Amino acid sequence: MVHSEASLPTSLYRAEQLRALDAALIGAGTPGFELMRRAAHAAWRALRRCWPDAGTLTVLAGRGNNAGDGYLVAGLARRAGWDVRVLAVGDPAGLSGDAASACAEARDAGVPIEAWRAGTPLRGVLVDALLGTGLSGEVREPYVQAIAAINDSGLPVLAIDLPSGLDADTGRVLGTAVRADLCVTFIGLKVGLFTGQGPALTGELVFDDLQADAEVIAGVPSAAIRLAPASLPRLQPRSRTAHKGQFGQVLVVGGDLGTGGAALLAAEAALRGGAGMVTLATRPEHVTAALVRRPEVMTWGLESTYRLGELIGRADVLVVGPGLGQGPWGRSLLSSLLDAGKPQVWDADALNLLAAGAVTLPEGCLITPHPGEAARLLGCSAREVEADRPAAVRALASRYRCAALLKGAGTLIAAADGRLALCDRGHPAMASAGLGDVLAGLAGALLGQGLEPYAAGCLAAWLHAAAGERLGAEGRGLAAADLPDAIRTLLEEHSPCLK
Repeated sequence: MVHSEASLPTSLYRAEQLRALDAALIGAGTPGFELMRRAAHAAWRALRRCWPDAGTLTVLAGRGNNAGDGYLVAGLARRAGWDVRVLAVGDPAGLSGDAASACAEARDAGVPIEAWRAGTPLRGVLVDALLGTGLSGEVREPYVQAIAAINDSGLPVLAIDLPSGLDADTGRVLGTAVRADLCVTFIGLKVGLFTGQGPALTGELVFDDLQADAEVIAGVPSAAIRLAPASLPRLQPRSRTAHKGQFGQVLVVGGDLGTGGAALLAAEAALRGGAGMVTLATRPEHVTAALVRRPEVMTWGLESTYRLGELIGRADVLVVGPGLGQGPWGRSLLSSLLDAGKPQVWDADALNLLAAGAVTLPEGCLITPHPGEAARLLGCSAREVEADRPAAVRALASRYRCAALLKGAGTLIAAADGRLALCDRGHPAMASAGLGDVLAGLAGALLGQGLEPYAAGCLAAWLHAAAGERLGAEGRGLAAADLPDAIRTLLEEHSPCLK
C-alpha cells in the first residue's frame, strides 16, 4: 500500500529493526528480489507522478541493495521509452545477490551503464541509489563527490529509501548528504527521516509497505511512535454538570524583570488548553499588565517566597521557568517548589538552574528543553545532542527520572520507562521567541486535566506544532501570542468537550 505524508503509519524504526523486518518477510516466504522489484515499481510510480513529462533519467548507483533498487528503476524507465543511463559510483562487478540480479536485468533492458567520474554531466531526473540504511560511518569518496554533483546540479532528485548520507536512526548528516525533492521509502518508516536534518533533506515523503504481511510487521517492535490524531492521547469529554474545580488549577511561576511576558504567555496557554483555573506568580511590576491582558488569570506579585506556599497549596499543577531568570528571585522561588509533591512542568531557566546543580528535579515532572538546555543538562554540547536526538532525549528521561520533551525539528518525547514519541508537525515560521513558553503552559493544562507527564508531553507537542503549522501557512511574522486560540480550536477537534 502506498501512503502520502497525510496517511503515513505511526510506527518508526531504527536501521537494525528494518533489517529484522526484511529478514522476517523473506523468512515468511517473500523472496528478497521480489521485495526489491516492488520497491522499484513504487519508486517509478512516484517518479512519474511528480515528473511525468521528464523523459530523461540518470540513476547514480552504489554497491548494495539500494543500488539494486536503482537498477530496476532504470530498467522500468527504459521499457517506458525514457532516455536512461546508470552512472555506477560503485563498481557493478562488486555487486552480489539481489543487487547483481537487478543490474543484470537493467542490462537486459538495454540500460547503458557507465562508470561515474567527477565532472560527468548529469541530466533529467536524478535517482539517488547510492547508499542505503546500512551506512553508519562518514560518507567516503567517491560518494562524497557524487553527492556534491547531485546537489550542485539543480536537477530534480528522487532518493530511494532515504537520502544518501542521512543516518537512518538519528537524522544526522554523515559528513554530506543528498538533498532530495522526493523520497520513496519502504517497509517501515525510519526515525531519521523525521528528526535532525531529515526533514530538510527528504523533500516530499512517500511510503510503500511493499505489500508486507501485517502480522510479520507486528512481530518486530518499533523504536518510536509518530504522533498523529490516531496515536495521540485524548482528554475525556466533560459532563454537562462540570465545574472549574475538576480540570486543574495551574500555577505558573516566572517572569522576572524584563521577561514578564514569558510567564504570561504560559498562563494564557494554560487557559486555552482547558485548565479550570490559572494562577500567575510573578514580579509585582507585571501584575497590571497581566490583568489588563488576561483578567481571567489570578495574578500575584511576589517580591519573595512569602505567600508562595499558599499558592502552591491551592494548585494541582506547577509550570515553572518561563522568564524565571537565574538570579536570587528566581532561585528562591524555584527552591520553594521542590517539595510541593505535585506534577510540574520545568522549562527555560528552571532547567538552567537544574543543570547548574542549584536544585534537584522532583519526581513526576515533565521537562521541555531546547537542544542548548538539553546539552547543559547532559553535560555535553548542543552539537552532540543534535547528532543523536533520540539518544539525548532518552538520556534525559533516564537521568532525571522524568518525561522529557526535546524541542526542535522532529520534537521527541521520552518516558523514563523507555517509551519514545516523535512529532513531525510544525512550520519554519515557528522560529520565534515565546513559543516554548506557550508549550509549557499548554502541557501544564493537560496535566491538570488528568494526563500523565509523558502523555501530556505528547499531546502538547502535537497541538503546539499543528497550531504553528496552521498559522505558519500565512508566512513569516508568527507571534507566540497567536498560538493559544489556534490550540484551543485544534484541541476541540481532537478531544471534543462534549460527546
